[in-house]
Amino acid sequence: MECGALAPLPSRLMTEIDAIRDAILTDAPPDEIAALSLPQSFRGAVVREDEQDMFAGMPSEEKDPRKSTHIDDVPLPELAPDEAYVAVMASSINFNTVWTSIFEPLPTFQFLKRLGKESVWGKRHDQPYHVMGSDASGVVLRVGSAVRNWKPGDRVTVHCNHVDDQDPSAHDDSMLAANQRIWGFETNFGGLAEIALVKANQLMPKPAHLTWEEAAVNALTNSTSYRMIVSPNGAQMTQGHTVLVWGASGGIGAYACQYILNGGGTPVGVVSSPERAALVREMGVEHVIDRKAEGYRFWKDEHTQDPAEWRRFGKKIRELVGTDPDIVFEHPGRQTMGASVFVAKRGGLVITCAATSGYTIEYDNRYLWMNLKTIKGCHFANYREAWEANRLIGEGRIHPTLSRTFTLEQTGDAAYEVHHNLHEGKLGVLALAPEEGLGVTNPQLREQLLPQITLFRRHQG
Repeated sequence: MECGALAPLPSRLMTEIDAIRDAILTDAPPDEIAALSLPQSFRGAVVREDEQDMFAGMPSEEKDPRKSTHIDDVPLPELAPDEAYVAVMASSINFNTVWTSIFEPLPTFQFLKRLGKESVWGKRHDQPYHVMGSDASGVVLRVGSAVRNWKPGDRVTVHCNHVDDQDPSAHDDSMLAANQRIWGFETNFGGLAEIALVKANQLMPKPAHLTWEEAAVNALTNSTSYRMIVSPNGAQMTQGHTVLVWGASGGIGAYACQYILNGGGTPVGVVSSPERAALVREMGVEHVIDRKAEGYRFWKDEHTQDPAEWRRFGKKIRELVGTDPDIVFEHPGRQTMGASVFVAKRGGLVITCAATSGYTIEYDNRYLWMNLKTIKGCHFANYREAWEANRLIGEGRIHPTLSRTFTLEQTGDAAYEVHHNLHEGKLGVLALAPEEGLGVTNPQLREQLLPQITLFRRHQG
């Protein structure tokens, strides 16, 4: 079916969506899943092109995702040969969901228009609405004619690296591919919906011991942390390394701490409250800095940083672990980069992704070049890295950081909480799953790992 303007809900839609949900909840066999009728449209969390200027002139902190996020009925796009429809049981909120919903650093409709010019299949994405979401867990409904490794009925999670193999730049590290995009942010038909459109090379097996919502929160942040900490494309941390982790209780930092501990490193977690410090310590992180309790003020004013505060921060790290960090896990951006460059040890590495406190970075270059330090950019993960990170989740070596779960109708509320840092770990969003706690197919492993799986929810509660 051709995509187009948002359509009213067809009268038969709920019957078809209900049939899909019921088949999944009753563990229908693959042939029954494959025989299900597909709806002409489905519900998704969208932003609308005609509202992209609604926050013009407002400071970022005043822009409200609850005002821009709508639950609309979206026409089902045609399936390309290398794609799959996934019935989304649950999804999650990432910072890119916030950025889409507040139209920063630019409206994502520009990404969709660029994709729309690439091919006939790309044109489907250029719509006056954008279905958000870069995480999902669910069940494959249909696969295109070129898909080999997946079939209807497969329980999957979805990673967000949207890339094909027709460009030579995709064949070393696909994150360097000329046509690499983040699904649900730079493409349409993302995971915050009842049905998602994904490339087959985004699919991974759902961890059997996790619920739908627990499985849905990992792929983006867990894979990113794996690449940043473990992969040769990132820091390639080895045993004995000291790693400073900003936002150690957050969606990405909490996974980083787990990888550091698993790999024999020493994490130093930076948090912003006693409650978050307690959470990180229960994860196994011995050395924790509460930056608010310490009163660090890295910026004297909007334009001037304070090196004396960098030195005080570095002294605190040395008091805790006796050395400067070999690696700094950096993602806040503007507010912390100056301090990160300063405290990294001589010859050390600052590895950075995102910039949640601002993209315009300032640091004193003397501390970088004269001490032979390195700043390395890192962006999500390639398929192999995402697959390995997901395997570790499936084996119970890395655990989800889900703290709260919202409904699809509450997507704007969940994005607001992330925007204002009112959450711990990750926030899940139920799509077709009618309630929390469903989807577990390995209860024995779950029982063994339950304290770790539920750690963030217990602290949030």
